[in-house]
Amino acid sequence: MDISIWCVIAVFVLMYVPRFPVLKDTLRQEGHIDLGHPRIQQARLEGMGARAQAAHLNTVEAFAPFAVAVWVAHHYGVDAGTRDLLAVAFVVTRVLFVLAYLADLNPWRTVIWSLGHLVIVLLFLSPLV
Repeated sequence: MDISIWCVIAVFVLMYVPRFPVLKDTLRQEGHIDLGHPRIQQARLEGMGARAQAAHLNTVEAFAPFAVAVWVAHHYGVDAGTRDLLAVAFVVTRVLFVLAYLADLNPWRTVIWSLGHLVIVLLFLSPLV
């Protein structure tokens, strides 16, 4: 398996990393986890818990376009070095994005998000080069 596929797996795992602060803050702020209505409960979170939930959801939203872009690059035989470089760049931007979100670093969070999405576009366009 090449590096770009490992990057898809890494982003899949990264989706769930922000869930740990969400669970911690849910317990701290609410005293329990409501298994019947967790989304309603998590919508009430404030501070770090709210930012962690938003980082989780944003990473979920970014996963599918990234995975498809990697597939497109593979399908059309894009050079492995180019494909891997772009995939690693996306993983780096996602890690930085989650950290910036948790640390409440605005506008850096938006800049990093934009760079990550530029990488996805470049992966999609890479077969044209």
